[in-house]
Amino acid sequence: MSRITTLFGYESTAAEVIAGVDLTGRRAVVTGGASGIGVETVRALAAAGAEVTLAVRNTAAGERVAGQIIEDTGNNHVFVAPLELADRASVRAFAESWTGPLHILVNNAGVMAEPLNRTPEGWEHQFATNHLGHFGLALGLYDALAAAGDARVVSVSSSAHLRSDVHLDDLHFENRPYEPWAAYGQSKTANILFAVEGAKRWAADGIVVNALMPGGIRTALQRHVPEDLQRQWDQYRWKTVEQGAATSVLLAASPLVQGVTGKYFEDNNEALPNVAGENTGVAPYALDPESATRLWDLSEKLI
Repeated sequence: MSRITTLFGYESTAAEVIAGVDLTGRRAVVTGGASGIGVETVRALAAAGAEVTLAVRNTAAGERVAGQIIEDTGNNHVFVAPLELADRASVRAFAESWTGPLHILVNNAGVMAEPLNRTPEGWEHQFATNHLGHFGLALGLYDALAAAGDARVVSVSSSAHLRSDVHLDDLHFENRPYEPWAAYGQSKTANILFAVEGAKRWAADGIVVNALMPGGIRTALQRHVPEDLQRQWDQYRWKTVEQGAATSVLLAASPLVQGVTGKYFEDNNEALPNVAGENTGVAPYALDPESATRLWDLSEKLI
C-alpha cells in the first residue's frame, strides 16, 4: 500500500485541515481538552459543528476553556466531564456515564518525563496515564464507538517513541532502573501499538484507529523537563498550538483520511520509517503486529 499523504504539512493549522468540514450531529470526546493542543483540538471540532466533551482532571479549568470556545465558535454543545486517566474508577465512571453514539475519541492527554511515580496498583504512572488509562477509556466506550458506525479513535503519541520499545516483561520498571524518558518513550510506543491492534480488532465495527506525532510545541506537558534541557531545545523549530493540533484534527475529522486505519502520522501525512540517528519517522517496533497483540492482551488483563 502506498504512503498516505495530504496537501497539508508542518505549518498547517487545525483550522486549515478542517476547513469546509461539517461535523454537525457528530459527537466527540477529547481527553486533556483544557490545555495545550487539546484546547485547539476542541476548538477546531466545535467550530466545525461537533458536540465536544472535554474529559479533564481539572473541571474548573475545563469549564473556563469550554466557555471561551462556546463564545468563540457560537457552538453551545461543548461540555466538560471529570476524568483521571490513572484512576481506573474514574475511567470506568466516565465510560459508564456516556450515552448514545460516539463518533470521535481523541486520546490526547498525557504526562511527560516525570520522576518515578506509581499508582496504587504499583503501575508506573506515565504508562498508567498515557497508555492504560486511554486503553481502558477506549474499551469502555467501545459500544458507543461501534454504534456510530464510522467512528474514529485518535491516539496522540510522540517522536519520543523512538526512545524505547515496550518492555512487555517489565512494563512498570520493577526489574530495571527507572529513567523518565525511557518510561515516556515506552508509553508513546504503546500509543502506536494500540492503534495497530485496535485497527485490526475493530475494523468490522467501522471503527478506525490511528496514532500521531503532533510536533514540538511549548505547553505544560514539559513541566517536568529540566530548564537546562528546555533551553537546549530552543535551538529547534517549535510549532504553535494551532499547528500542533492539526494532525489530531486531520485524523479525527478530515475526509482526506476516510477509512485510513492502523497508521502513524506526523505533520499531517503518514510517517516514513525512522532513519537511525534522526528524530522523525516511525520505529519498526511501534508497528509490529505481534507486539501490538501481546500488549493489548496484557493491557486487558491489567485493567
